[in-house]
Amino acid sequence: QVQLVESGGGLVQAGGSLRLSCAATGSIYSINRMGWYRQAPGKQRELVALITSGGSANYADSVKGRFTISADNAKNTVYLKMNSLKPEDTAVYYCNVDGLVADFVPRPFGSWGQGTQVTVSS
Repeated sequence: QVQLVESGGGLVQAGGSLRLSCAATGSIYSINRMGWYRQAPGKQRELVALITSGGSANYADSVKGRFTISADNAKNTVYLKMNSLKPEDTAVYYCNVDGLVADFVPRPFGSWGQGTQVTVSS
């Protein structure tokens, strides 16, 4: 079983920065993708950024140029550096990881973090 532990959320003024971290632990055989999603009150969960094991990154249009996703593959950890934060970035941010767990035959997994609140004041 793979567990994700997130950290780094908080309250920041508009224009400020935050860095989120998400560490995956457990019997991980390999990781395919790591990503961040967010869900604002009354809205659906949406993709913020994804990074593959090869380092390819994709971003939602709303965060391009402001957010940067990165990963430390040796630590099974993904980061999200958020700059120039706006009030509309306020949401609960969730980490998502998928890959293979170690077993007699490696099998797929997909896990979600518990979520971390990011609040941007105007």
